Amino acid sequence: MPAGPRILVSACLLGQPVRYDGSAKTLLHPLLQHWQQNGWVVSLCPERAGGMPTPRPAAEIANGLSGRDVVAGQALVRDTTGADVTAPFLDGAQAALALAQQEGCTVALLIDGSPSCGSLTIYDGSFTGQKQAGEGVTAALLRQNGIAVFAPADIEKLAASLSSF
Repeated sequence: MPAGPRILVSACLLGQPVRYDGSAKTLLHPLLQHWQQNGWVVSLCPERAGGMPTPRPAAEIANGLSGRDVVAGQALVRDTTGADVTAPFLDGAQAALALAQQEGCTVALLIDGSPSCGSLTIYDGSFTGQKQAGEGVTAALLRQNGIAVFAPADIEKLAASLSSF
């Protein structure tokens, strides 16, 4: 394992075409590039790790609830066809947590807005493009287990949290 911090990063931010629509959300940022060059980055797409294909129907946490509610068994994740896809989202979150713990990740950089990875905002479950404050299933589970989760907009805060390295 390389010396330095270990950072769990959404695979889509690293240019991998794993999003629901088969695209990436590549984050070209000098800090992320530095972390990659130092071998600190651990990549994962929770939805793919949960067994979902690419592409796949878009999904949102139902009824304006959040990932914490899903983890607690009090909310569902549904896709645009109406299918309940809660189980693969929970499986993916568990896979992300297991990988983070195995690799010694204390922080995560996850794409915002996602029903898995959102840490500041998620879609409200209406499939109308409306966002709300909240977190996705993976972000919630990681936080509940002591892993700090950051969105790309907060990459400088993530860097500051690593200042001891």
